[in-house]
Formats: sequence, structure tokens, C-alpha cells
Amino acid sequence: MSKVYTVAVLVGSLRKASINRKLALALADLAPESLKLEIVEIGDLPLYDEDIDGPSAPGPYVRFRDQLKAADALLFVSPEYNRSIPAPMKNAIDVGSRPYGQSAFSGKPGAVITASPGALGGFGANHSIRQCMVFLDVPLMQQPEAYLGGAATLFDEEGKPSEGVRPFLQKFIDTYAGWVERHAGGR
Repeated sequence: MSKVYTVAVLVGSLRKASINRKLALALADLAPESLKLEIVEIGDLPLYDEDIDGPSAPGPYVRFRDQLKAADALLFVSPEYNRSIPAPMKNAIDVGSRPYGQSAFSGKPGAVITASPGALGGFGANHSIRQCMVFLDVPLMQQPEAYLGGAATLFDEEGKPSEGVRPFLQKFIDTYAGWVERHAGGR
């Protein structure tokens, strides 16, 4: 059996029934056996504050960073708020990248997929996350680009993807599995 890579999944919406949580769970169901997707919760992270960080950092900071460090790869699943990253996602990125020089993100292969009820599918958030990850030395999968517009209609009540979007999600997660194997294989 080939290696199984653990993927830390960060979901930018905190709502339990959010479209993006449904999307993350759908991708976990569709993932090939080489990937184990695990949602890393971000809702309990205090706002990043260097004054409370350091040797006695808050427990949620420590837990979050440890989960990221234990993962082989990263997957960002997010809505868009006001053409950018939702506050919980930006805070998670800030917490995970600190203390300076000790980023839990560095070198891990990643991908971004965004979903929104709007027509643009979270385009602004997708690119804002990408901009942060470039600085944090995360090699991001470039293709297929993944912006799901009209996303409120893409999942049923149980959170299962519609037959119309399922092939795209399968292509995305299969391509991502190859990306992870190429870039995390030596980790």
C-alpha cells in the first residue's frame, strides 16, 4: 500500500451547516485512499495577539499549531466575506504562521477551494488565501482553479454534492492527491 497523507482542512465558515463545511466533508468522502482529510477547527482560536503568544501560548494556539505540524498537507475551504478572507480563516493563518520563523504551514503542499452562493464563487477569498500562502512558503496547486458559484444549490439536505458538481469535485481531489504525493513525498 502506498503512503497515506494526512491533510489538515481549514474551513473558513464557523456555521455547522455551512456550505463550505459540506464541501469539505464531500471532498473527504471523494478523496482517494492516499489522502486522509481531517478538519482542523478554527473557531476557538483567540484573535492573534503577540502579547499572549510565546512559551505559554493559549491552549487553542498550541493545539492548532500541533495539528498543522502533524499534517502532511493543507486544504483551505472557504467562503468569501466582502471580497476577501473571512475573519476566522485570516486569524487561523496568522496563528499558524507564528511565532515568527516557526510557521506550521511552511513547505506543506496545499490547495484552495472556495464556495459561495454568489456568482463569483469566492474568487476574492481564494486569491487572498493564495497571497498569504505564497508568503508562508506553501506550494499551492494551481489547476484546476476551484471557485463554486451558486453553491447553495450544489448540496442536498444531507450535505451530499449534486450530480452536476460531483465530477468537478472528484477531478479536484484526485488532482490534489497527485499534487500532495509529488510535493510531500519527501517529507
